[in-house]
Amino acid sequence: MNQEQIKLLIDALAASDLSELEYIENGCTLRLVKSSALREAATPRQVPAPTRAQAPGLGAPTKIGSVALVAPRAECLAPLYGVVHLHPSPGEPAFVAPGQRVTCGQTLCVIEAMKVFNEVRADADALVQSVLVQSGEEVEAGQPLFVFG
Repeated sequence: MNQEQIKLLIDALAASDLSELEYIENGCTLRLVKSSALREAATPRQVPAPTRAQAPGLGAPTKIGSVALVAPRAECLAPLYGVVHLHPSPGEPAFVAPGQRVTCGQTLCVIEAMKVFNEVRADADALVQSVLVQSGEEVEAGQPLFVFG
């Protein structure tokens, strides 16, 4: 399985109504799950402060006119397992900080998995209430990364 195949599978899942996709080739298994499916499957748990991420996702955005609003106290969940990076590179400021307003599509952090850097982006305009993880920390798929309000 190469990067092009994986990208094609990700694009196919994103364009479909499926919530997850599993692909097996030569004994290797790739399982893709949409962030909305991860959000539904996630069980409430206490997250150590501070401890991969819309998943990605800010919760269900509500459309009012042409502006997308996020429900209060929405969480951004890690889309996959990996190492979270809150800074574009060492010595640079963080992608986002508590109290900062973010726009839809803005990069919140990067999760490194198998030497691939996956950007976690905001699903809607929101205000960052808190960052629940630290740079260099391993995160699980579905783990809350940010709280928005």
